[in-house]
Amino acid sequence: MLLAGDLGGTKTILALFPHDGDARTPVVQARYVSKDFPSLTRIIDAFLAEHEASIDAASFAVAGPVVAGKADVTNLSWVISEQGLRERLDDIPVRLINDLQAAAYAIPALTPDDLHMLHPGEADPRGAMAVIAPGTGLGEAYLVWDGGKYRAYASEGGHTDFAPRNELEMALLRYLLRRMDHVSYERVCSGVGVPNLYAYLKDSGYAPEPPWLAQQLRQADDPTPVIVTAALQTSPPCALCTATLDLFVSILGAEAGNLALKVLSTGGVYLAGGIPPRILEALRHGQFMQSFIRKGRFADRLVRMPVHIVLNPHTALIGAARYGFDLLDA
Repeated sequence: MLLAGDLGGTKTILALFPHDGDARTPVVQARYVSKDFPSLTRIIDAFLAEHEASIDAASFAVAGPVVAGKADVTNLSWVISEQGLRERLDDIPVRLINDLQAAAYAIPALTPDDLHMLHPGEADPRGAMAVIAPGTGLGEAYLVWDGGKYRAYASEGGHTDFAPRNELEMALLRYLLRRMDHVSYERVCSGVGVPNLYAYLKDSGYAPEPPWLAQQLRQADDPTPVIVTAALQTSPPCALCTATLDLFVSILGAEAGNLALKVLSTGGVYLAGGIPPRILEALRHGQFMQSFIRKGRFADRLVRMPVHIVLNPHTALIGAARYGFDLLDA
């Protein structure tokens, strides 16, 4: 039996999978509010108290960097180590992986129901695949075929330098450089980046801020959902929010194309994370693909790459399970 988990600052999901089972269908699954517990081991204690099982291996997707078997969970005070978890779980094999690497591991197991095809392309059945995931931050990963199966690798590509492509984006870069030392793609293409785009357009006089929106923003703990919701609704309309979302989609398409070129992802490009399913209609309007393909002499190569939106919200858990199955097979 495999214990797999998806650990984040908001929620932690644990699940049990039989060795001969499917990573998409756990025997049992439970969701916990992460901040209600002082550590992951306490959540494991609660889970096993409710669902007694003999566990042979464990793997956990962690929202944060994993270095030498240790991880700090973003937005939590937890410090997790493979060694500490092994001690709690009777010295069974335990692995921690970055949550985006886990999401990438899930890609080969996803079904058509888990995906929305944004652009069909012509997939190479053994070609590399790219994963770009705008959520709170901007994650990037990739998969390569090793001769027998796909292996997933994490990266910190979301923290690379933002490269403007036109006068609007050049002015955006100048605006942000006056406020921060380094402007990465995450600063303009993620949940934390949406307010930066909004502030830039507002301060540059693109459109006035409606009073009803100003009130909602003052009352919100997180301005991003307010801005995105206002951009997607038609009544009352908000030109400032619509322009913010349009700029976000355009930049996301450009960076997805950058990643596709770096990885040479002839097997396909996958948009994961929490934001793409939320803005599905905006992504379908064509602006994303225009930015994705617009790479000069390599436009013809990019137009042949399939592009999918990942709809399954449990992708990281599926990937953690697939990664864990390798431990059981070792």
